[in-house]
Amino acid sequence: MSSGPANVSRETASRVPGMLDSSSFDAETFGNTPFGNISPAETPIAAEAQRASQILHPGKVTVPKPREQRIITIANQKGGVGKTTTTVNLAAALAHQGMTVLVVDLDPQGNASTALGVAHHSGVPSSYELLIGEVAVKDAIQTSQHSERLLCVPATIDLAGAEIELVSMVAREGRLKTAIHEAALAGYDIDYVLIDCPPSLGLLTVNALVAAKEVLIPIQCEYYALEGVGQLLRNIGLVQAHLNPELHVSTVLLTMYDGRTKLADQVAEEVRNHFGDVVLKSMIPRSVKVSEAPGYGMTVLDYDPGSRGAMSYMDAGRELAGRAQLKQDAS
Repeated sequence: MSSGPANVSRETASRVPGMLDSSSFDAETFGNTPFGNISPAETPIAAEAQRASQILHPGKVTVPKPREQRIITIANQKGGVGKTTTTVNLAAALAHQGMTVLVVDLDPQGNASTALGVAHHSGVPSSYELLIGEVAVKDAIQTSQHSERLLCVPATIDLAGAEIELVSMVAREGRLKTAIHEAALAGYDIDYVLIDCPPSLGLLTVNALVAAKEVLIPIQCEYYALEGVGQLLRNIGLVQAHLNPELHVSTVLLTMYDGRTKLADQVAEEVRNHFGDVVLKSMIPRSVKVSEAPGYGMTVLDYDPGSRGAMSYMDAGRELAGRAQLKQDAS
């Protein structure tokens, strides 16, 4: 562990203009809202108990409903940074707070489908059949057994071959976007769509970037944290220039934060210096409970509602919704 100045990246020495959310954000104003008081340093025992109570009683506290459906792609080409964990737990946190959330599993490993407890064995209508046009979206959507507000389009092992099959198809980059549009037409009143990407920058990830307006990048608080993010930002720039002009990085979430190490603080500082206001104040701590939950087909909010991991994702969901509300009010 280095004791010198923070230097955790060899790839991203400067910001990428035009890629990040450029709308104004007043951190002080946000801190005065019901969604802004979330710093670990400002959470005495009573506040912790109140947050745990919110998890144990879903719907007791709600977050502001977005003016229009928000479609967010969770992407980072680096593996093991918490993409799937962030997708399912953030979706569960938003569902606990009154939102209807659709998770689209675009990772052939199907880990998000496992965590949400939905069937994803071969033969089940999934994101693969959706992308190649074999099923309608209403046939692929399943409801999580843990919450009626939590919906999922699962991934099966068949998705592993989709990259090759998509190459020769017409409008191959926009197939997921069309499917999500069909979900709205089918009568699903969905507030948030979260798309879980594989750890690569192939056609599946490009489909996710074309379908969404926003990108959420989870970054692990470890050495080399920003390596690979530079390539992701370049790809986002290409999609923005040629396929989806509205695409931007709206959110960065720090994951696996271990407050006992100086390295975690150095990484967090460098990420905040690099990305500025798009980095959420909430950070997800390294937690055994978060790691154990998928083994039981659960999100951490269902597995251990009182754990630090569960409460941190509740904070992140509240902050994600609250920031957008503040920007809407200011515009």
